[in-house]
Amino acid sequence: MVIELLLVKVQPDQNAAFEQAFAQAQTIISSMNGYLSHRLQRSVENPGKYALVVHWRRLEDHTVGFRQSEGFQEWKRLLYHFYDGAPVVEHFEEVVAGQAVP
Repeated sequence: MVIELLLVKVQPDQNAAFEQAFAQAQTIISSMNGYLSHRLQRSVENPGKYALVVHWRRLEDHTVGFRQSEGFQEWKRLLYHFYDGAPVVEHFEEVVAGQAVP
């Protein structure tokens, strides 16, 4: 499994519109081959900043399968005009996992 971490800043006063557009766009990413799960999180300290965490089966499911799909063009059309600057995207693999002790 590979984790995609996308960090993006949204243009001022566009949070609600961005979140509404994301609600529509998430159906695109969740339909992709190799997609496992995702979550969108908003910064507490900087409410215009978001982190999108996507779990993919393999790196290529994101970098090739999603990014070279027609769905990605629709994803961009729905979301990119909200971005204030270029998003930062990195991929991670799990090294250690933990759980809270009851």
